[in-house]
Amino acid sequence: MSQNSAAQTTAAQNTAGDTLETCRLERPSGPWTPQQVLLFSGHRLDQPDRTPPRFPADKESAAIERLNAALAGLGVGPDDLALAQAAAGGDLLFLEACLRRGVRCQVLLPFPEAEFIARSILQSINAAHWHDRYDAIREGLRQQVEVAPLRIMSEALGPTPEGQNPFERCNLWLLNSALALGIERVRFLALWDGGGGDGPGGTAHMVAEIQRHSGQILIIDPRSL
Repeated sequence: MSQNSAAQTTAAQNTAGDTLETCRLERPSGPWTPQQVLLFSGHRLDQPDRTPPRFPADKESAAIERLNAALAGLGVGPDDLALAQAAAGGDLLFLEACLRRGVRCQVLLPFPEAEFIARSILQSINAAHWHDRYDAIREGLRQQVEVAPLRIMSEALGPTPEGQNPFERCNLWLLNSALALGIERVRFLALWDGGGGDGPGGTAHMVAEIQRHSGQILIIDPRSL
């Protein structure tokens, strides 16, 4: 890492997650260093009665098209790494698009896998369909080499301390894992409507954290789809 990159990363370490123990930077497991690090956060698919709508089901195809265009514009491929959670909606669409391009992907989960599936996939509209897509991604991740396909926050960082939100903690873990590979490599993509989240640790929180640094940000606003 260059001296300038090291200085930027040190600055990031001092600000990213400065209220949590995850402020330490931690490389994603594996010795390989990617050319680009794609960090994603995005809305889950709306429930049918959500008012106002944020990411309704009829916007899925348009979101896939925009994600593919964004990845093509960045020229991503097998030399790059994607980091994301894997909730029904934006996360899974992003991971699917990355895997189609041969990008190595690493999923970081805020809870053990079964609990995450119960909370972030099975509570979604068309839950069985999204569960099948999650399983397909997991199978694709198993074919990878050089990076661990899935990491569980409690196993990597220990239990979430009392008073800390696990979703916010996972956002910071994702961000710090990306920054640990060099801030100049980070490309942040968000499927975000510009508003606040329905609870702590959503896309708005991740966008606010990344905006504190100099990483590139590409926002896909579902209202424009």
